[in-house]
Parts: sequence; C-alpha cells; structure tokens
Amino acid sequence: MSHPLLFFSGGEILVIVLFVLLLFGADAIPGIARTIGKLMSEFHKATDDIKREITDHTSDIQKDIGNLKDNFEKKSGDFTRKIDEELK
Repeated sequence: MSHPLLFFSGGEILVIVLFVLLLFGADAIPGIARTIGKLMSEFHKATDDIKREITDHTSDIQKDIGNLKDNFEKKSGDFTRKIDEELK
C-alpha cells in the first residue's frame, strides 16, 4: 500500500506546513498533532477489534466445516467398507 505523502513533493509539503502554521498558529500545532495521533490510535484499535471479531467468527465456522468433513469422511469410509465386505 502506498503512503499518501508519496504523492506530494517537498515543496508542496512545505507550503502545507506553512499554511497550517499561519492558520492555527505555532501554539496550537502540538495540540492538533496530539489529537490526530489519538484519533489514529483509536482508529487502529477499532480496526484491530473488527479483525479479531471476524477471525473469531470465521474460526468457529472453520471448526464446524472441519467437523462436517471428518464426519463425512468417516461415514463414507464405513460405507465403502460395507460395500467391499458385501462384494467379497
């Protein structure tokens, strides 16, 4: 996945930083950066929780499918043995 800042040149980033500095002032920038950091942290936690929920639910489904497969293989093996015994 490409990083969004890769699409900006150094000059464009400098213009954006100067614009933010003029708009908010030097005193507000650390607070804004902290807020952005907290928001990104919360976003990452939320996506991790969603991934964990999906993994938990799909692992239950995979276990059920594995049990069905094992039961099917056992029944088909029993059926095959019965046919082999009757053919002898």
